[in-house]
Amino acid sequence: MASSGQDVCSDGDGDVSPTVGGTHLLGFSDEILLHILSHVPSTDLVLSVRLTCRKLAALCLDKSLTHTVLLHKDYEASEDKVKQLVKEICRDVRQLDLTGCYWLSGAAVERVGRCRGLVKVNLSGCPLTSLRLSKVLSALQQLRSLAIDVNPGFDAGQLSGECRATLSRVRELKQTLFTPSYGVVPCCSRLEKLLLYFEILDRTREGAVLSGQLMVGQSNVPHYQHLRVFYARLAPGYINQEVVRLYLAVLSDRTPEHLHAFLIAAPGSFAESGATRALLESMARRVALDALQLPRLWLNGAALLQQLRLCRPVHLSFSRCALPGGHLLRRVLHAGRDLRALASLNLSGCAHCLGPDVPARKAEDDIDCSVLEALVAACGGLRHLNLSAAHHHSAEGGRHLCQLLACLRQLRSLALPVCAVAGSVAGAVPHTPPAPPVPAAPAALPRCPGKKVRVGAPAAPTPPPTSAFWALLRGLPFLERLELIGSNFSSAMPRNEPAIRNSLPPCGRAQSVGDAEVAAVGQLAFLRHLTLAQLPGVLTGSGLLRVGLQCQQLQSLSLANLGTMGKVAYMAALADMLRHCQRLQDLRLEQPYFSANAQFFQALSQCSSLQRLCLVSRSGTLQPEAVLAFVGRCLRLVVCHLFTGESLATCRGLQHSLLRSSCPL
Repeated sequence: MASSGQDVCSDGDGDVSPTVGGTHLLGFSDEILLHILSHVPSTDLVLSVRLTCRKLAALCLDKSLTHTVLLHKDYEASEDKVKQLVKEICRDVRQLDLTGCYWLSGAAVERVGRCRGLVKVNLSGCPLTSLRLSKVLSALQQLRSLAIDVNPGFDAGQLSGECRATLSRVRELKQTLFTPSYGVVPCCSRLEKLLLYFEILDRTREGAVLSGQLMVGQSNVPHYQHLRVFYARLAPGYINQEVVRLYLAVLSDRTPEHLHAFLIAAPGSFAESGATRALLESMARRVALDALQLPRLWLNGAALLQQLRLCRPVHLSFSRCALPGGHLLRRVLHAGRDLRALASLNLSGCAHCLGPDVPARKAEDDIDCSVLEALVAACGGLRHLNLSAAHHHSAEGGRHLCQLLACLRQLRSLALPVCAVAGSVAGAVPHTPPAPPVPAAPAALPRCPGKKVRVGAPAAPTPPPTSAFWALLRGLPFLERLELIGSNFSSAMPRNEPAIRNSLPPCGRAQSVGDAEVAAVGQLAFLRHLTLAQLPGVLTGSGLLRVGLQCQQLQSLSLANLGTMGKVAYMAALADMLRHCQRLQDLRLEQPYFSANAQFFQALSQCSSLQRLCLVSRSGTLQPEAVLAFVGRCLRLVVCHLFTGESLATCRGLQHSLLRSSCPL
């Protein structure tokens, strides 16, 4: 018997399908149904939805749905499901992404070889040995894009002739190196795009020191005449720098003439060598780049930047460059170059990039508005701008930095230091053209009838309408990523940077940035990623509630060192905020003396989409019973990192309790 709100009808072939509200689901056109089905995970689509009726059985196997299969960190895709899925669609799939599926066995990964029509496959994070890789690639003769991990024990000599033939046709390669090795690079003689991620530890688990000289016998890397994109990202460690130098030494012998993107992201100090210097000089003579990113110590020569040819650049990164604005921006960016295509500009840590060319200038001095005005005028199409990790102070009585940035109407991501927002009080807020119509932000969730308002719950403040920061965010309605990070902030547990134990106090101007500025973020109805770090002016955290109510698309939230360091005064506001974050998937909270109690975990458990939690709290506490209850309620949680000041015995007891429980951790 059908329920009162749902009818049951037949599609004419004996199959039964539901109707809701009198509208038959199968009454929609195939185009609409295919669009709806495109949002269903591939495993559910092929293994479950396809079995409901004959029409959906045909649509679920439509080539538009089976052409690309994404299982990227799909923790609900068990090994049996993946095997069955591959069996059903092996003839049609052309792109397969298994990134991060670490739980799959080697036998399941070998099933990928049955998808003989694959053009692109990503096996990063999957268990993969040299022999298993050889077996899989030997069957994929049409492969053009490959992503793999190179783990200790990898031996390119075990690759078969058929595997090497496949690799010789690969155009795009992404390698994550966990051991000093060239991996499969020597076999890929036609590469156009090479992405390298160096995650090599300086020591083995047994304590033995590794050395880049282990690669001497594998240095038969060919010249890459077709290479167009070279990207390398290094984790901290001396061995990673040594290994990447060997890759660059090969490129320095003969720089590819078609190279147009050269990007190296290296933490800390990465000094130049003879090979890297020769490579840069060769690039200056032979190629014209449209994407450039170099380590900090490579950028501090104005002569080099003048020599490099930039042809209609799309991405430029000068992170932590020490050159003043006159050298960095005027000579490099405004030397008659066409910057209308520039979409991404990273000036993170460039303390002097917006300042005048004054020899005795301090990092805390006021910015030169003419430099920023020239930048905004030349790069009006910017979509991503990073000005963090530096002091950018607006002069009293002059144009505010936020007022100048308001002209960049195409921005989708913006990173600013907290002190750059300070001083954004009334005065001359320039007239800006009206913003394009934006759908209204989702209304606040109504309270249940008769429910009493909790005593002490802070009300979200209304931002001052004359604030330059408020006006800036109002003029960027489609902003998806926002970072407000203190100029002197350093994380206690950074991802790809060296840890700094002695953190500096917040900038004096940041003291005036608090709850009202956080509340202004609530204007961004399409915001997906938000980072707030080192905001000493946050008193009650009332602005967080407005963000939770208005930013219903929020997926990633990172909060660090809000308010005074010795007291967590925003706990109640954070709990209220989390109750409204139904799409939040990642939460990172770094706050000394934070009490992860039952109230916090009760509010967090209402984030039904939460997958990853990271709590970093020096001298903080946690309640093991609350953690156990939280993990039991959040069924989608796959990562839970809790770094607090609790004793080792407490942590081990919590770990054993989690392992004994029936939760999926």
